[in-house]
Amino acid sequence: MAYPTPARRQAALERLRAIRATLPETTERPSHGAPSFFVRDKKCFLMLLDDHHGDGRFAIWCAAPPGVQELLVAGDPEKFFRPPYVGHRGWLGVMLHGDVDWDEIAGVVEDAYEAVG
Repeated sequence: MAYPTPARRQAALERLRAIRATLPETTERPSHGAPSFFVRDKKCFLMLLDDHHGDGRFAIWCAAPPGVQELLVAGDPEKFFRPPYVGHRGWLGVMLHGDVDWDEIAGVVEDAYEAVG
C-alpha cells in the first residue's frame, strides 16, 4: 500500500483535530515531535506518527481499553499493530494508509480518550 501523499497526511491530521474538538477538556501540542492530543492538558491519549524512525507507517498510536490491542491486532494485523515504547502498556497502533474508515477511527479516538480520562 502506497504511503499517503503530503495532502492526504495533512487531511488526516485535520480529521483527527475535528474528532478531538468534540471531546471535552482536550488539547493538542507536539510531543516527541508528533502532533499529540491530551486530556486536561496532562494525559496523552493519541499521537499521530509520520514514518517514525523510518518505520514506513503513517499511523496513530493511542491508549486503548484493556484487551483491545490484542483483539484488534490478532483480527487485522495489516491495519492494527502494537506500537513501540507504549505498546507494552496496551496502546494501539492504527495505520492510516489507503482507504481509511473515519467512523472507525472516531470510535478508536473516543475509546482512547475514555481510557485515559
